[in-house]
Amino acid sequence: MLVLDQKKERSDNMEDTIAAISTALGVGAISIVRVSGSEAIQIVNKIFQGKDLTKVNTHTIHYGKIIEKEKEIDEVLVSVMKSPNTYTSEDIVEINCHGGIATTNKILELVLENGCRMARPGEFTERRFLNGKIDLIQAQGIKDLIDATSDEKRVLAMNQLSGKVSSMIEKLRQEILEDVLANIEVNIDYPEYEDIKKLTNEDILPNLKKIRKKMEDILKESRNGIMIQQGIKTSIVGRPNVGKSSLLNALLEENKAIVTDIEGTTRDIVEGEILVCGVPFHIIDTAGIRKSDHLVEQIGIQKSLELIDQSELVLFVLNNNEPLTEDDRKIWNKLKDKNKIVIINKTDLPTKLKLDQIPKEECVWISAEHKEGIDLVKAKMKEIFSLEKIQTEDPTYLTNANSISSLKNAITSMDQAITGIYQNMPIDMVEIDIKNAWDELGLIIGKTYQDELINQLFSQFCLGK
Repeated sequence: MLVLDQKKERSDNMEDTIAAISTALGVGAISIVRVSGSEAIQIVNKIFQGKDLTKVNTHTIHYGKIIEKEKEIDEVLVSVMKSPNTYTSEDIVEINCHGGIATTNKILELVLENGCRMARPGEFTERRFLNGKIDLIQAQGIKDLIDATSDEKRVLAMNQLSGKVSSMIEKLRQEILEDVLANIEVNIDYPEYEDIKKLTNEDILPNLKKIRKKMEDILKESRNGIMIQQGIKTSIVGRPNVGKSSLLNALLEENKAIVTDIEGTTRDIVEGEILVCGVPFHIIDTAGIRKSDHLVEQIGIQKSLELIDQSELVLFVLNNNEPLTEDDRKIWNKLKDKNKIVIINKTDLPTKLKLDQIPKEECVWISAEHKEGIDLVKAKMKEIFSLEKIQTEDPTYLTNANSISSLKNAITSMDQAITGIYQNMPIDMVEIDIKNAWDELGLIIGKTYQDELINQLFSQFCLGK
């Protein structure tokens, strides 16, 4: 009943005419107040002094003034775009006014007073989706394009927005439907027809395996999309005073972390971000790991150990000017199953470090203080995550956590169907799992969807989009 109520509420809200400021609020040359809905033209016409907007052609711009009881508020250009060839498929009016907080807010206030409702974050794009102009992946692409902070993120978002990713998922659904489900349905519904080939579990097994492999390949490639979109959590670990903070500063090319000769200077995490081949690395400088009786330092050390487990990459720093210690060996043993780079720092000082357990191919020699060898660290990052490959291939990836989750669920359902075939389950029972996989793929592009998922996606948008 709750889901029905939510759908009814969503349908009722679609009848409203909505408005919001579509440009960043602040001082600027121009601001835009956007209005969408069946009464958009009539409402704006009430406060517009100029041409009668109810009689103008679609996709035209008109000069005039916004007025309040014959009092001029601002000179404006008003764009009129009539349904269905608009962003939301509804009538849209955009008021281009002079930038500034007071003027823009006043115009929005007048629009709301004359019959509009304030739009929720992302509601314009939500209406675009609900009116069938885009699917969920394209909607996510719009948000990602707005949020893009690198060219790689922009290209990724454009591929989502263009429909390339959606076509990839839709093609999979069609294969399941045409190559598997349709044949099963014919056999179940019309068993009496002799000219229909009697379908057995073994007949559909090759197609299921082929489709399942395609799903697995998409999931594997989409990890690259997650890396580009969300970045790689990277922690710098090591004993006190080996140069962790100096390394952070050298990577960031700024003096973000405090550097002294006093052991235990870093007691809380210090963070920064760098781009390597367009992929963000979220780098965290941690407290030096050693035995300590100081309560505050102990807390910092515990955080450092926890960050090792949470990180996708660990930069393990050793001092070239000191022999390997027991603390170094303990840290190394904790890193055995992690993506890691062993960084031998202070190469400008005499070498006293002897590597016994640590393979040299995992090491990079640097002097963080003199910013020597930092490019080698970045090159190693690039190598570990195959970032050059990401730069050269067409990034047709899933990047949203919900989409990845649905794809994993689809793969699980296909695995259950394949297992059912090996266990000689009736074909109509196997069909249930195959349909579940088809439905999960539908969730990715919004052919089937849950209100909670829609609310979560569009609530992340800015107002006015």
